Amino acid sequence: MTFKLKPDQEQKIEDLISQMTLEEKIGQMSQVRHFDDVTPEDIKSKFIGSVIHTQGPVPGSTVAEWQDKFSEFQKQALDTRLKIPLLFGVDAIHGQNTFEGATIFPHNIGLGAAGNPEIVERAAAITAIESKATGFNWVFSPCVAIPFNEKWGRVYEAFSESTELTSKLTQASVKGHQGSNGNEGVLATAKHFIGDGATDFGVEGGNTSLTKEELIERLLPPYQAAVDSGVASVMASFNTLNEIPMHAHKAMITDLLKDQLKFDGIVVSDWKAYSRFGQNEIINAGIDMVMAVDGDLDGFQEGVKAGVLNGSISEERINDAVRRILRQKFRFGLFENPFPDKGLIQKIGIPEHRAIARQAVRESLVLLKNQNQALPLKRTSRIVVVGKFADNSGLQSGGWTVNWQGMTENYSGATTILEGIRKFALHEVKYDPDGTASIEDVDVAVIVVGENPYAEFFGDVGGEMNLFQLTLTEEHQQLVQSYSQKGIKIVLVLISGRPLVITPQMELSDAFVAAWLPGSEGDGIAEVLFGFFDFKGKLPHSWPKSVEDFNGKYGPNYWESSIEPLFPIGFGQCYHQEK
Repeated sequence: MTFKLKPDQEQKIEDLISQMTLEEKIGQMSQVRHFDDVTPEDIKSKFIGSVIHTQGPVPGSTVAEWQDKFSEFQKQALDTRLKIPLLFGVDAIHGQNTFEGATIFPHNIGLGAAGNPEIVERAAAITAIESKATGFNWVFSPCVAIPFNEKWGRVYEAFSESTELTSKLTQASVKGHQGSNGNEGVLATAKHFIGDGATDFGVEGGNTSLTKEELIERLLPPYQAAVDSGVASVMASFNTLNEIPMHAHKAMITDLLKDQLKFDGIVVSDWKAYSRFGQNEIINAGIDMVMAVDGDLDGFQEGVKAGVLNGSISEERINDAVRRILRQKFRFGLFENPFPDKGLIQKIGIPEHRAIARQAVRESLVLLKNQNQALPLKRTSRIVVVGKFADNSGLQSGGWTVNWQGMTENYSGATTILEGIRKFALHEVKYDPDGTASIEDVDVAVIVVGENPYAEFFGDVGGEMNLFQLTLTEEHQQLVQSYSQKGIKIVLVLISGRPLVITPQMELSDAFVAAWLPGSEGDGIAEVLFGFFDFKGKLPHSWPKSVEDFNGKYGPNYWESSIEPLFPIGFGQCYHQEK
């Protein structure tokens, strides 16, 4: 779907472009951080088109202070000769996750397990509301990657290894974020174009060696779905495609995305792309707006200006970029309503929003095993809850939660799994955070294990950081082992951003639940464990049997893999199997 502005708006865009100096045009193509990189005065003097908020100092301690900070920048933009408003972007990956106290939804892998377009759309709409409440009009979501290897540190940002399911949920996410018309929502961003999850050996930003035919068949459909849904922006990827940086890949960005798919929105770069991926080459490839951060701004603006003046960049390429940027600013009502809506402040983290997030948690849970009537838990049972992950909202939420790399402690407004279990149990629930307590007279142990939070390349298995593995940590393996010797039922709950190799622990448990990264509403897990709701989730990825399954370029979930999984994609039990 090509979004059509009103004829008078299209004319206003052309009028603005005809009046703009080269410096003003390049300014519109510039995206900067609101801290460290620029001052409010720079917004005016360098004609900045967009501001990004990310890891680092926050705009304030309250929602009102966040709005005031961004209003200060907006006033500078509106004080320029042409009075073009700013776009404010944020990595709202699973809710407005940069603001503590916002509603945090399950990461996309959990929404993929739920497989419910309606809940995805509602979660995206709430994310739009809470993002606008904190001053933003642009979110860098959804990630529509198709992961080929669980070693990749961003598996949880994607919905599924299924192209069909990813396309369906992408459409719902774009619709939810943007609303039926621009004034209702925020700009959504389909990312990262293209091949980010299909790199060789799952390396973040590595090389994708798929053929063009494989890429178009397996990876392109979600982008087609996003474009058909009117997505406002697409973000280029860090990876190379057959050794060509995607940011500089004109055949993909201009010829395929813009010309063949008819995408008429903004192609935005990823972090510091100008200096990393070929400088003016990325502009000629079709990048419209550049994250000119970490010292890139002056080099970007001066380099593009020099490129136009020496003829290596055509002015029409610059005009095309500016036209795309202005089109979205008109579409989303920024010229009429450039400032944050103070009436939305009271919407942050409200019960109605959390109820939808809790529903998303319930629907995302996948029951992989249930023997000896371990589940549902009986309210009259004597229960011990085991593991630090059971009472820590930071650990249960994963990366991109308040901080870029997530948190390892509780944050405001969230509930934990332990809190939920204690809410419903009729007897006192014992808690053994590290597995060393002397526990007697209990019927069942709910053991919660998982991965510590991570984001991007920090989460790559065997990557440059090498902080993570495809199995449970030794500590968590020991938790399961020690409780398996006590002669009580074991319900194992896994908090993870990807399927892990848990075959030994599966054998030691009576019930096993893949809970992914549920976000702020941990008590939603307890609601299902006690049987107030049935399990609905189905695996969005096939589940591996062994670490040896990952010896190849792609993981065992690769569509041409002959490796037999422990559980196939789509697997998931429920309490009432006749359903």
